[in-house]
This record gives sequence, structure tokens and C-alpha cells, in this order.
Amino acid sequence: MNNRIKQLTGKNKQEYEQVAKHLVDNCDIELYKELVEQENYLFDFIKQNVAERIFNACNETNYKNLLAFFKYYSPSYDDAIIAALAKYADEDLTDEILDLFETGNEDEKCYCAKYFSYIQDSLAIDLLRENSYTENESLNANCAATLGILKDTDSYEKALSKLDSDDEFERLAAVKFLVIYGNQSALDKLINIMKTSSLAENIAGYIPYLMDIPEILNKNYENGLLVLNNITNGLGEILSLYEVINFRLYDIYEDLIYNPINSQAAVVLLNAQDKFNTLTENDEYIFDEDKNTQTEIKEIHKLLSKVNTKQMKSLILNEIREDSPFVFTALDYTDNAEEVQKLLRCNDQTLILKTAEVLKKLGTFDNTAKTVALLKITDDNIKSVIRAL
Repeated sequence: MNNRIKQLTGKNKQEYEQVAKHLVDNCDIELYKELVEQENYLFDFIKQNVAERIFNACNETNYKNLLAFFKYYSPSYDDAIIAALAKYADEDLTDEILDLFETGNEDEKCYCAKYFSYIQDSLAIDLLRENSYTENESLNANCAATLGILKDTDSYEKALSKLDSDDEFERLAAVKFLVIYGNQSALDKLINIMKTSSLAENIAGYIPYLMDIPEILNKNYENGLLVLNNITNGLGEILSLYEVINFRLYDIYEDLIYNPINSQAAVVLLNAQDKFNTLTENDEYIFDEDKNTQTEIKEIHKLLSKVNTKQMKSLILNEIREDSPFVFTALDYTDNAEEVQKLLRCNDQTLILKTAEVLKKLGTFDNTAKTVALLKITDDNIKSVIRAL
């Protein structure tokens, strides 16, 4: 690591103030580039300190030097850089950034999009809309956030319409936009899309950034449980394990355990118990996680060990029905073959397949059951799987 980077990130006030002043006064692009490259190796509190030091080094004579740093985007320092520019902004600077937003590279555009969250100029709206669905996630996020601040209804309505797309990834991009845009009126539609999406875990992982899970539970208990259940499913595979802290999952599971439990909550708790058993039984899931995340996962596992599995299994029988949004998860935890077998006559071909697989696991999928299962199956692939069971 460059000695100047060590000084800039260190504790010696005289050293870090001197380096920060050098960085801005001399427009040291190479030093800033190296700082950005070190981003993944620095603790968050250190990056926060550096951002503050850069901001404090700016004044009315050197602030324009920050524009050169736009070539290397960092979400850790963008607020400090843009806040400094906004402090001294005038029409000429805004025009210059508008031009850069149109002609610059993606890193430069990330800073430009952030700038217009501070300097709310309607002339930037078209450029913000144009750059909301790129391959660059940071650029998309900055544009969506700024359009939300500007309350641009056209981009909001466009994102809502994208939720109706047949393309799952286009729908997911719209979910990301709407969550970052920040209008909670979109919540119900996001949850409805999640219910039918093959990317349900991905979508669920964004929803708490629009509204906290406890708030969703208070608003609509079933919807809140569905979001929580999909998040549980995604942990460690689709969603970062650090989300257990971000989403305060310990508190949420604890509230479920120590309050009256209905059949839906029972399904969610059994699923969570199973997930955290897996996470703690196999070191490969948590080995690379930071100490706080590892500790939180172990504490949640300890909490969920208090769940009365036998009681929960008796409760979840009410969810072994075609119209339950929890039926697929409930089937993973029931041993009541008689109730499961009734689903062989349902109208959902994917659910019939799942039912057949569960009955096979329970040792009750005989030829009669197989014949019943095949009665409503028109999908050749599903037919082949059932015949092979």
C-alpha cells in the first residue's frame, strides 16, 4: 500500500490532513485511483474517515479539482466529493456536469447522477432516465435515487409497467429501481410480483430496503411472512449473510416465537430453523463472514432451537392446500402423507410434481398415487419426472 494511502487512512491528524490537502490541491488522480482500488480492503469506519478528510480539504479555490476524480467511481467517497462540489456550485459547474453526464464514461456518470441529488436541476431528468437501466448497478442506483428525490413520476410509472414484463430480469431491474426510488406506494405490487416470480428470493431481498419487515408485518401479516420466508430461503446462496444484521432477523424471529403462532408463522419458523441449522452445521457458509455476522447467525440458531418442532408440524397442516402461498415450504416439513396426497388432484402442475416428490420421500408414492398425479399433467417434462419417481 502506498505510504500516502497509509497516512490518509491512519490516525495521525497531521499526516492525514496533509495528504488530504495534497490530494485535492494537486489533483492527484493516481493517488485517488489507488484509494478506490483499496476500497474492499478498508473497514467502513476508515472509509468514512477518509471521506470526511477529503471533504474538509476542499475549499473555494480547489473544489473543481474534484471533477478529475470522477474517472474512478467509489460509493464510499461519492457523497463527500459531491457534497463539496454542491457547497460551491454555480450555473457554470452545473452546466459542466450536465455535459459530462452526457459524454463521460460510466464512472463519471455515477458521480453526475449523484450531483443532481444535491443540485436538483430538471435539465438532468432525461439523462437520469436514460441511465437507470444500464449494466452498471451503481449508475442505475444513483439515477433511481435522484429521480426519486426529484419525484419524477414518468420514471416511476415506467418502472411499475416493467413489473408486468414477461422477462424476469427486466422485472427484477424494475424492482431495484422502485426500491431505490423510494416510493412505498409500490410495495404491494412488488410483493405480488414476488409471489409469482422465479426470482422471489432476489426480490424479497430488496423489499426491506423500501419498508422494514416489522412494518410490513403490521401492515399485512401474511405478506410480511412471505417476504421473510423468501429472505430465509435466499440466505447464504442468493442473499448475503450480512443481511441477518441489516434486516434485524433475530428480533423478527423472536417476535414470531414469543407471540401467538398461526399456521403461516409455523411454516416460516420451521424453514428458518432448518436454514440456520444448515448455516451453522457447515463452516463453509460462514467461514468468510466477519465476526459480527458469524456471531449473529449463531445467536439466531440458538434462538430458533427453542422452536417446538412437533407443535409447528401440527400447525402447518392448514397450509397443505393448493391456495396457500406457503404450501411449497410447508410440504418440506410435513410427514402427514394423507394430507399431502390430497394435493395430487390440484390444478397446479408444479405443485403436483412437488407433492409426488414429497410422497416418494415419505415412502407412499405407489402406482395408484402415480396414476392420480399424471391425470392433470400436460407438461411432458413434468410427466417424465413423475414417471421416473
